[in-house]
Amino acid sequence: MAELKTKRNKQSVTTFIDSVEHDGRRRDAKAVLKLMKDITGEKAEMWGDAIVGFGTYHYVYDSGREGDWFLTGFSPRKTNLSLYIMAGFSRYDSLLKKLGKHKTGKSCLYINKLEDVDMDVLRVLIEQSVASVRKYDKKKK
Repeated sequence: MAELKTKRNKQSVTTFIDSVEHDGRRRDAKAVLKLMKDITGEKAEMWGDAIVGFGTYHYVYDSGREGDWFLTGFSPRKTNLSLYIMAGFSRYDSLLKKLGKHKTGKSCLYINKLEDVDMDVLRVLIEQSVASVRKYDKKKK
């Protein structure tokens, strides 16, 4: 079974965010850092070279593959701010309709800049996702 390449490490979150070249993306990253810390109550940690994650949960797939991953996190990429909504988006249609300008992947929410979205809706989306993942994690223990 292949081992995950993206792992939690001891790199400095502050140094990483301060190294973001784009002023607006760096400012948005600092705002998301605070938001996710407030929501999770967890310390921010680096995962790989470019993801800031909060907390952990243990997953087990039907295939038997298992591991630990962050509850929620983000990465200030060159083209957008990627937020990791680990519960996925299938149950959040009504929130996404109210969020503002964004795109989604399987568990990624892509935002060009925070001013494009409703921050109250974003908070609720992250809160509900974290609660869902925490509930899932408790079932696995």
